[in-house]
Amino acid sequence: MSLSKSERRTRIKFRIRKIVSGTAAQPRLSVFRSNKEIYAQIIDDKNGVTLASASSREAGITKGTNIETAASVGKLIAEKALKAGIETITFDRGGYLYHGRVKSLAEGAREAGLKF
Repeated sequence: MSLSKSERRTRIKFRIRKIVSGTAAQPRLSVFRSNKEIYAQIIDDKNGVTLASASSREAGITKGTNIETAASVGKLIAEKALKAGIETITFDRGGYLYHGRVKSLAEGAREAGLKF
């Protein structure tokens, strides 16, 4: 019996989440990718609080290719994190491959000053 795409991603996501957890000192950068948009959140799992968020739906995001848009979302989330006093994070790819839009978002966040 083979798994559907979403079931497979859910299994991978839970496997990652067993290991990756965010604290107040080093929160988790969670990525969600839909067919049209990409979303990123910085989460403190100990307190259950979202500290910062950014998405491709926000004003000020450059609309280009999907990869360019993801890079600008990464830069935006990094700017918001640095304003909130967050410099180091753990990266949660959310069950997606570290490739394409997810990789572009991570590299954009690194360029803007986040460490992970």
